[in-house]
Amino acid sequence: MKDIPVEQVLRRLQAENVWWNDPHDIDDNYRALPRRSYFDLLYPLIKESEVRRAILLMGPRRVGKTVLIHHVIQELLRDGVDPLRICYISVDHPIYNNLGLTNLVDRYREASNADASTEQIFVFFDEVQYAKEWEVHLKVLVDTYPNVRFVASGSAAAALRLKSNESGAGRFTDFLLPPLTFYEYLNLLDQSHLVGDMNEADFFETPDIDALNTAFVHYLNFGGYPEVIFSEEIQADPARFIKGDIIDKVLLRDLPSLYGIQDVRELNYLFTTLAYNTAGEISLEQLSQSSGVAKNTIKRYIEYLEAAFLIKVVHRVDRFGKRFLRATFFKVYLTNPSIRSALFAPVDSGDDAMGALAETGIFSQWFHSDRFPLHYARWANGEVDIVNLQANGKPFWAVEVKWSDKPFEHPAALKSVVDFCRQNALDEVTITTRTKAGVKNVEGIEMTFVPASIYCYTVGRNVITNPRNARQSPPSRTARTGFGPLA
Repeated sequence: MKDIPVEQVLRRLQAENVWWNDPHDIDDNYRALPRRSYFDLLYPLIKESEVRRAILLMGPRRVGKTVLIHHVIQELLRDGVDPLRICYISVDHPIYNNLGLTNLVDRYREASNADASTEQIFVFFDEVQYAKEWEVHLKVLVDTYPNVRFVASGSAAAALRLKSNESGAGRFTDFLLPPLTFYEYLNLLDQSHLVGDMNEADFFETPDIDALNTAFVHYLNFGGYPEVIFSEEIQADPARFIKGDIIDKVLLRDLPSLYGIQDVRELNYLFTTLAYNTAGEISLEQLSQSSGVAKNTIKRYIEYLEAAFLIKVVHRVDRFGKRFLRATFFKVYLTNPSIRSALFAPVDSGDDAMGALAETGIFSQWFHSDRFPLHYARWANGEVDIVNLQANGKPFWAVEVKWSDKPFEHPAALKSVVDFCRQNALDEVTITTRTKAGVKNVEGIEMTFVPASIYCYTVGRNVITNPRNARQSPPSRTARTGFGPLA
């Protein structure tokens, strides 16, 4: 049996890097696609030359990592970078099997004659987790080639981050690309006119709440993946694309190959169960009893699903904002609410599942931001959906998510929220509604009511644009809308 000759590898590299022969632009398939808002955050990071670090671009399948990389390459070309000093390598291509990152860089240098010791070079490794011991080799490359800016992308976000922390301390910078935020969704579909200016409560307003809510429900059903929002064909049969091309590939290919999972059927059943119960509280004991799978196995599966960025585990605090020593109960959220509609069926605004999906959609705006560690509070006779803890462990701000106007009309019913605020010296709290907005004082607690769609948009916009000069409102207020760093 013959080995794949070096010439074939070089030809593959030339095929992936079309700008070497045509320096004017990238492939039309990428150039025609609109840029995500995260481009404006990533590009300056890649252009930064003083800090010797590799960038890890992480995120789930099909959220646009490869497209974002090619948009970066397009901008580098427009900035006058020599095309031969830009290299893109899709590491998961079979022809690169058994080739480490160092070997791939050697093949690139051979194909382009680029001098990596003296020239400023940009190397992009796409789906880097398929390279054996990638984190060790990437660290060596960063140390060996100070003039090369290495960017590595991967779909197993938590796994990559773990490797980054273990082997890349001081050498890697993590950058997480999540599913589309509601803010991006409206921008990409030219529906930004549905949102107006910001009000004194630091929330954006809308001239037509009904139209915005219609867009919000559509976002929850179909809005997480850029390809889906532009295709009525995919929306008519989301299971074929989202389940077949994304979920099944993760469950049947990515996780088994990366973690050696044997029983894919068990993993598939668990994920389907978690997806149906998104935003609901669960326990390992409950899952074990219902599935017949050992708790330790379920725990590992949940870790794998989180590593693949399909779910996010949110931990519980008590009435006083204290963490539990043993996390017997927790919530699991889909990182992308549209996964649920693909597995089951799309929902409408009056569906019983809308409350859980609205909560999932709001949580998904926060998940990529490490600046806001989120929990939920539950005790014997009460619950608060979102609780942010300060570094000292004390609650900083809280949000109760509702898809109903009843809390606005009867705020006295929010007894558990008032109780939690009193116990933790919070003098304000945010309550989402379906259509109502306003501020009411309930037993000394200032309650800001805002439609869930507006809250979702506000957070999604602020965590991307990240303004540092927010209006001088209370720190907890600006933080709970995604403004600036925590106090």
